[in-house]
Amino acid sequence: MADLASFSLHPGDPAPDFALPGVDGKTWRLADFHDAKFLVVTFWCNHCPYVQAWEGRAIALAKEHAGHGVRFVMINANDASAYPDDAFPRMKERAVAKGYPFPYLRDDSQAVAHAYGALVTPHPMLFGPDRRLLYQGRIDDQYEDPSRVHHRYLADAIDAALAGHHIEPAERPVLGCSVKWKG
Repeated sequence: MADLASFSLHPGDPAPDFALPGVDGKTWRLADFHDAKFLVVTFWCNHCPYVQAWEGRAIALAKEHAGHGVRFVMINANDASAYPDDAFPRMKERAVAKGYPFPYLRDDSQAVAHAYGALVTPHPMLFGPDRRLLYQGRIDDQYEDPSRVHHRYLADAIDAALAGHHIEPAERPVLGCSVKWKG
């Protein structure tokens, strides 16, 4: 688990810009989400058991909030040489197999992951209409067993933002596999 002192972006900080290839063949930029009231940027991958455990819930969250102006984008920055399951062709396969309702992008240079301060996969961050950070932390309190979830941290943060309420706490420790940095 990565604690709050490890975060490099904090509430109020702007979302760093990006231009990354998606599994859909399009190059995605932060500006492509201009129509979203809120944007969830999540550092993601294929091989991590935490991502795999939370994957269905992330898909459900994206679908649940799509009609409310909330968009999701997943970014995979893992070293694909060391972790071949995270290579771009495998990302394409997984997005299709799982029916991802969000863009799934490849950050091969890892520059975007560094700019956002990604620590683990999954590492979700919620940005407001001005693309300033509102929340970062875990998806919920129980990655292993969805039936034992007591606190839906990300869903609660999104709901609070949609209602115009302050998100408290705005930061929670993230839990997952460390980002697989090159070198």
